[in-house]
Amino acid sequence: MEASTPLTAETLVYAYASGMFPMAEETGEIFWYSPDPRAIIPIQSYKPAKSLKPIINQKRFEIRVDTCFEQVMRNCALPRPTEDETWISEELIAAYTELHSMGLAHSVEAWQEDKLVGGLYGVSLGAVFFGESMFSFVSNSSKVAFHYLIQILREQNYQLLDSQFMNDNVLRYGAIDIPRSAYLRRLTKALKSTCHFQKPTI
Repeated sequence: MEASTPLTAETLVYAYASGMFPMAEETGEIFWYSPDPRAIIPIQSYKPAKSLKPIINQKRFEIRVDTCFEQVMRNCALPRPTEDETWISEELIAAYTELHSMGLAHSVEAWQEDKLVGGLYGVSLGAVFFGESMFSFVSNSSKVAFHYLIQILREQNYQLLDSQFMNDNVLRYGAIDIPRSAYLRRLTKALKSTCHFQKPTI
């Protein structure tokens, strides 16, 4: 799609179903991407790091789903220590929040002492979850949120977890690169199924 394509919830649904996703430049202009290769995280082979297991078992964080989606997005948009800019613009926040109101975008949140301290968000279509971004104000909070995301995807029989570009962050969760053609085949198949995104029972 062209950079000038209006950003709406409907546009996002069409884009994701076609293998594309948006990112905003510093100017606020939206660009659409369909990388080759494409990074995905195999849902069934994910294993938490040994150092994370005691933190999960100790229940240091309360996990909530979809209680403050927009705030999760805004926290993800905050500047990072190693990055001077963000790709999450106000236009993106508005469109994804609309998508959330339609039941197609979700947040997994880590809370501590009734404060939101970490989390992630993404888009759910068919049996695909398109991971977008995560944030962490307390050590390991986003890692625990991701662990529970995997539990949701496993319980509900999701087939594909898209992580877009390969980087050190997704690599720690077991991300692999596959050719765009292979990704599109998996995407087409997974979109034919229906999954329900909800808090895990585990």
